[in-house]
Amino acid sequence: MAESRNCGEGSVMVYALFLAACLASASSTAQVPLLMWSSKSLPPLASPPAGHITSMEELSAYLTPAFGSGSHTVLLFLQDKLSKDDFTRFGGVFGNKQESAFRNLEAALQSSSSSVTFPALEWTEESAIPTLLQEKLGVSPLLVDVETLSHLSLNTSVNNLLLFNLPYCSNSPKPCKEVLSDNDQVIGKVLSFLKAKDVSYTAIYTGLQPSQVISEPSVLNQQVGRTLLQAPGADVRPPIMFNSSGGPCIMLWAQSLIISLSSPPEVIDLAAETPTLSGSMCNDTNSMLVLDFANYTLSFTMSQRFYPVSARKWFTLDSVQLRVKSTGQTGSFIGSRGIYAPAEYSFRCQSVSSFRDALLIPNNQNATQWRLNFIDFQIQGFGLSNGTNFSYASDCAGFFSAGIWMGLITSLLMLLIFVYGLHMIMQLNTMDRFDDPKGPSISVPQSD
Repeated sequence: MAESRNCGEGSVMVYALFLAACLASASSTAQVPLLMWSSKSLPPLASPPAGHITSMEELSAYLTPAFGSGSHTVLLFLQDKLSKDDFTRFGGVFGNKQESAFRNLEAALQSSSSSVTFPALEWTEESAIPTLLQEKLGVSPLLVDVETLSHLSLNTSVNNLLLFNLPYCSNSPKPCKEVLSDNDQVIGKVLSFLKAKDVSYTAIYTGLQPSQVISEPSVLNQQVGRTLLQAPGADVRPPIMFNSSGGPCIMLWAQSLIISLSSPPEVIDLAAETPTLSGSMCNDTNSMLVLDFANYTLSFTMSQRFYPVSARKWFTLDSVQLRVKSTGQTGSFIGSRGIYAPAEYSFRCQSVSSFRDALLIPNNQNATQWRLNFIDFQIQGFGLSNGTNFSYASDCAGFFSAGIWMGLITSLLMLLIFVYGLHMIMQLNTMDRFDDPKGPSISVPQSD
């Protein structure tokens, strides 16, 4: 709602506290700040909760006792636009008061008997504040400017409402800081005039409308706590799983199972269809996964054997067969040369194709004319000890790419050249004997 200050309670810090309150509040409701100070006493108010927006009804309830008895001279400095950001940007809030555009305003707040700040006053319409003051004081506002102020005659025995319109930098060729500084000079001149006339006053500084409206969603409609910034992805299809009597024994997952036939020329993604697994089988040494689609049948044949060199069992994808039901044609591809992994592992590769960096080698005439391309492919035919999850994946990408090998070999060659050069420098010897001009000259025999 607002925060108040009496003259004996840290007047120097009022403006800093106001700015801190401004920074603390945020809402999607349009709002303007309102500063109120007086040469007389103002009613005290409780500190508002963080982020509270003062409504016009709350402001009206506060002004009722403030202007309840006696006569009052009210100065309304009504700027075309005003927002909290104007104070934070041009107020010199980090101690650099010489750069502040509100030096007279700060001085008035600090020297006044009491002051009240409304960091976030709900904005409804441009005439809301003048209408409210006119209702509370029972007088119409009198439009005044600095040039005519010296000719003004005030009757302090009745209520007076003096309205000072201040411009903003929206349509001005001047920079915002310069416009606000000129407005601050107007405030300073008006207050100095009333002080010289020994007139008690109550001043209000606010805006006709916000200079900046930042639409922010209410925290009441948001999830409280930490959340991931990444948008939730689409639902991932479960892997294809063949179960035998003892549980799952074959698993396959692929983002795309793309086939391309030469006649007719078309590209088909079989992963978009749901196959049956009739004809699939598995045992300790061999397994076969048969994906029976509406128009095609895709078969994966795997086997495992023990290799003494590595002292472990490995499985290989021996062949992949594609059968076209409408024509009865079958294409066979050999995969054992590049698709293998330890028997207890799964095999994974970003791209398993028969035409580019081929891991599937055509094995008959039809296969040479057809193309297979499996994207984000993973398969396991043995050792499914994790139940419905793949075991550790052996990826087709090697640990050392061609670029890494080139970098290592080049670095090694440069290191050898450096070591050889350093060795040559260390083998250089300087002369250890020199000719003495005072003694006999050194004789070097020319022959034995």
